[in-house]
Amino acid sequence: MSTYILGISAFYHDSAAALLHDGVIIAAAQEERFTRKKHDSDFPRHAIDYCLRTAGITTKDLALVAYYEKPFLKFDRLLYTYLACAPSGLASFLKSIPLWLRDKIWLKDTLREELQFDGPILFPEHHEAHAASAFYPSPFQEAAFLTVDGVGEWTTTSFGTGRDNRFHIESEIRFPHSIGLLYSAFTYYAGFRVNSGEYKLMGLAPYGEPRFRDLILRELIDLKDDGSFRLNMRYFDYAGGLKMINHRFEALFGRKARQPESPLTQHDMDVARSIQEVTEEVLLRMARHISRTTGQRYLCLAGGVALNCVANGKILQEKLFDRIWIQPAAGDAGGALGAALIGWHQYLDQPRTAHGIQDSQFGSYLGPEFSDDEIRAFLDGRQTPYRELTADEMPDVVADLIAEEKVIGWFQGRMEFGPRALGARSIIGDARSAEMQSRMNLKIKFRESFRPFAPSVLEECSCDYFELPDLSPYMLLVAPIQKSKRRTLSSHEAQLSGIERLWTIRSEVPAVTHVDYSARVQTVGPDYNPAYYKLIKRFHEKYGCPVIVNTSFNVRGEPIVCTPEEAWVCFMRTNMDYLVVGNFLLTKAEQKPLDKDIDWLRKFELD
Repeated sequence: MSTYILGISAFYHDSAAALLHDGVIIAAAQEERFTRKKHDSDFPRHAIDYCLRTAGITTKDLALVAYYEKPFLKFDRLLYTYLACAPSGLASFLKSIPLWLRDKIWLKDTLREELQFDGPILFPEHHEAHAASAFYPSPFQEAAFLTVDGVGEWTTTSFGTGRDNRFHIESEIRFPHSIGLLYSAFTYYAGFRVNSGEYKLMGLAPYGEPRFRDLILRELIDLKDDGSFRLNMRYFDYAGGLKMINHRFEALFGRKARQPESPLTQHDMDVARSIQEVTEEVLLRMARHISRTTGQRYLCLAGGVALNCVANGKILQEKLFDRIWIQPAAGDAGGALGAALIGWHQYLDQPRTAHGIQDSQFGSYLGPEFSDDEIRAFLDGRQTPYRELTADEMPDVVADLIAEEKVIGWFQGRMEFGPRALGARSIIGDARSAEMQSRMNLKIKFRESFRPFAPSVLEECSCDYFELPDLSPYMLLVAPIQKSKRRTLSSHEAQLSGIERLWTIRSEVPAVTHVDYSARVQTVGPDYNPAYYKLIKRFHEKYGCPVIVNTSFNVRGEPIVCTPEEAWVCFMRTNMDYLVVGNFLLTKAEQKPLDKDIDWLRKFELD
């Protein structure tokens, strides 16, 4: 008989569902992609429905359900923390406890009611789910793992080893001491949204100088040689209060927290650079300790901090391990997958055979897909002009458009699971264009001009352009641009500082070269997304460059598009030049103005 296991994460941020069939990942998606609420934390009804539809089953066909943490243990931490902080945590206590009593503490009953499911329900610990999501899909039969995030129940950081179908957590750091929460505190201080804007802080860091690095290490964190640490909680309010930081934190850095949307200053850039370097140092010390104590050749990473691709690149470049593998849905969404895999390998004690080279996550193309018939029906229903191309014609036509510096929405195959667009729901352009970064940021994405874009590069050509010792299919490693591809700066350009450095051409692919000569690389092979691979390969054949710009198909404040309808609306509401959806090519100049059907468009309103 077939065995189906459903994994669920919910009620914090990035709710998601994942489904296994006899241990094989067949579907996974975040709830936000269906509800259009970014980082949606509600019960993932739509994501669950999608997973079940993909398999052609109902909840009655499930062998078990696994939830990504232990609600009672998390409630224990909240109560203990509020009592320890009393009376200062009263306001936070009064705000959060009613939500727990109504929605979260009785989660088993909620799951049974929502799913109409009477079978076994598992509740692994939060960092066990992260560890499982890191180790089990990895290409390694035996490896060390490191999980780092804000907080689960009590754990904020853990490491251990996995072998065959089992893993064991060997050490952990507990709340309130958390690198994830430390980074989020600086995210808040820099005026960005916590649990959403951390990648903005990472992107801002290269524009600054690390002048607060020693201050952070002296006052905020007691960091040991093995990577263990304790935070000085005098400066933070997150344990029992309603804010991340307090007035002591602001006084330490000589300025109050930046107001959201206010102009960025050199102070903000220096703060970003400082906390980024501290985070890298913490993770490097952890990785060195794990290498020494476990003797493992491979390392797997998960947890929200594993999305810090700059730090990941530093770990890889230090050559502590032969290879590292990072869960592409490293945050809480990936916990749904980890919980399901624990159900298969540990609860049901099913064997596991790693593939050695490739992982078992299928490029993370695990979301919904749409047939050409479905796409055509939508386009015809909207009376939208389009041109239908064959699979052989499409790479040739789109390669020419990229070379003409057109901006193209690219919608193909199954949607990505995780926060990165990997060539299924992407906006693409010419990496050789000096204007492409600012144009995409300001006219397409409607976001801050300093935000870098990622290169998609043919995996066989990646070392020609980037100092990358391994493949990076999930865009979770930052690597330096090869020196042979860099441009020598003039004396004037070399003296520029801060955001002025943004406009300097630094390499042969300036649209994807950050101000520190780095890039967040996605290597593209032919196996899991052949249409995207063929496009880049054709561009290389015709124009001599195996690199294009890849950014997520969305605008600021909106989740990545899921359906052809959402792709079309995003195309029409931005300055994109062309839209490729399946085998159909839409030209902006041929489109009628977007109608005023307010009821129909309401769900697409921008944040």
